[in-house]
Amino acid sequence: MMRKTVPDFEAMKQAGEKISMLTAYDYPSAQIVEEAGVDMILVGDSLGMVVLGYDSTVPVTMEEMIHHTKAVRRGAAQTFVVADMPFMSYATVELAIHNAGRLIKEGGADAVKVEGGIDIAPLVQTLTRAGIPVVGHIGLTPQTASQLGGFKVQGKDIESANQLLKDGQALEEAGAFSLVLEAIPRQVAEKITKGLRIPTIGIGAGVDCDGQVLVYHDLLGLFKRFKPKFVKQYAELRSVSIHSIQEYNKEVKSGYFPSEQHTFGLSDELIQKLYGDK
Repeated sequence: MMRKTVPDFEAMKQAGEKISMLTAYDYPSAQIVEEAGVDMILVGDSLGMVVLGYDSTVPVTMEEMIHHTKAVRRGAAQTFVVADMPFMSYATVELAIHNAGRLIKEGGADAVKVEGGIDIAPLVQTLTRAGIPVVGHIGLTPQTASQLGGFKVQGKDIESANQLLKDGQALEEAGAFSLVLEAIPRQVAEKITKGLRIPTIGIGAGVDCDGQVLVYHDLLGLFKRFKPKFVKQYAELRSVSIHSIQEYNKEVKSGYFPSEQHTFGLSDELIQKLYGDK
């Protein structure tokens, strides 16, 4: 499997071929996602909640993002990797170029993702001119969810829907090569998608987007704290994991594990030498 490139994703949109994207945060999950044939991996700042136990994505640092992006790159050498720019890591142009460059150079990411619409279009333009591929993110933007009234669907009235359309156009014109649409009514996401040359990746934005993304831990049923409406859980690995560990715990306490099957031994001759004649 060859790693896809930015032009490949634009070609997929033109051909009507859906783009699959999934988050991954470490070496083993990246391996699994790559082996499953997913087109694009997002090292999301959602790792703050599903891996590091924070209450939101806001506390995630650049060092944490680089650490996890490096692990994902090692696990998925042939998959296009997008790394989130964490909160306040792109507050100024200078800071954004420095931090985005670190995610590419140190983390091994192929592209970075930033949240925001028209307001960050100049920043996106600067990053792309510096040779850094950028994925935009509009709709529900978790880093600034408190300003949006919480984790709520965006674009539910004509004014906010039209603003999302303008945001999408501005980000495309600024050079973003793809756009994540989060928690947007299907009809609004469809209009945005049809009006753009670049592909849209939906999460809670309906089937008309050019692709879809989910959080690894949500898809596999590993995250317990909450489950958004837009999540389809394809497995319940949390309960399977708990059951397996409970069995291990019982076997250790009963002395059933480890059995001879899982034990190394010595020859009778060496045992005699070790213990001597008795």
